[in-house]
Amino acid sequence: MRIHEYEAKNLFKQSKIPVPRGNVATSPEDARRVAGQIGLPVTIKAQVLIGGRGRAGGIKFSEDLGEVEELTRKVLGMKIEGYEADSVLVEEKLEVKEELYLGVTIDGSLGCPVLMTYSEGAVEIEETARRHPEKVFSRHLKPFGDLRAYQARELAKKLGFEGKPMLQLASVIISLYGAFKACDALIAEINPLVVTKRGDFVAADAVLEIDDSALFRHPEFGTSPQDRIPDELEREAGKIGVSYVNMDGDIGLICSGAGLGMATMDMIREKMRPANFLETGGGMTRQLMAGALRVVLKKPNLKAVFINIYGGINPIHEGAKGIVDVVRQKGVKIPIVAKALGNRQEETWETLESVGIKVVKETQTMRAVEELFRTLKEERS
Repeated sequence: MRIHEYEAKNLFKQSKIPVPRGNVATSPEDARRVAGQIGLPVTIKAQVLIGGRGRAGGIKFSEDLGEVEELTRKVLGMKIEGYEADSVLVEEKLEVKEELYLGVTIDGSLGCPVLMTYSEGAVEIEETARRHPEKVFSRHLKPFGDLRAYQARELAKKLGFEGKPMLQLASVIISLYGAFKACDALIAEINPLVVTKRGDFVAADAVLEIDDSALFRHPEFGTSPQDRIPDELEREAGKIGVSYVNMDGDIGLICSGAGLGMATMDMIREKMRPANFLETGGGMTRQLMAGALRVVLKKPNLKAVFINIYGGINPIHEGAKGIVDVVRQKGVKIPIVAKALGNRQEETWETLESVGIKVVKETQTMRAVEELFRTLKEERS
């Protein structure tokens, strides 16, 4: 679960990480009141659970209280990659001398936390690490260990700091790792960490993503990550236990695994446009597959649905029954093409074909995609 910037900054503040003076506002009048309390100039930042706000116009600066109201009115309700801003964070505008990057995440290949630093801020750290690995300094840490002061000082020195500034930066690094552990986070990021003209280190931005499996220890965030998802279909899919990503095409997609789903999407894109990505995860039940198809069919202007499932242990014939249930209940008229292989596949084929679903019984997914394309071509002619 990713939390909003203002929530992350409140947690950083509790961990003794300096953050700008400010507060969240949900109306232009609130924003003006906050700006009056902290003093001008201020920064007005859309609160959405996605990056790229600056490029999308979701960050504004103002030196006038009347303008604060006007700019807040423009930002509230703004949609950034599907996420609607229903609040803004009004903060003091920092006098920036230098910007840095600090972040902690989990290195999946080693199964331990990794702390990363970079001598510039407001960067895409993954892209930076790929292009300039020599400029990104990192340290892997023991999962149940602490970050030692000397380790933090070493990282601060690598960024070019000495003396008191080095000690200040090391303190922020230690505090960030402390917040990462305390929140059961998957990601804790300050991007950028600003060095002000006065020489202070201040977290100008804050990102915290909490491990969903640890939410029972953090009731302050709620227990349902789906409640924070802005897209209605993605939220509904999350509640039934499948992963759904809304897209701009017209071919609905249901797959029984993430890798299979991504490969299938790539093949569909050669001649068509997927309307969604949906993978059912490890389970395969009648109820789950019925729910998945219901979600997919809610997307307007669909031309067809493509189903690609494989079951080694999973009883795919049970999933097929769920698909047939929905086709019969809703009287689905658009073409459905399916490739289903694995455990009890012959029974699965018979079940799907009983409602007119075209079943491709070959192993290659591309053959099934070609059948889908032919079917749509016949529909148009």
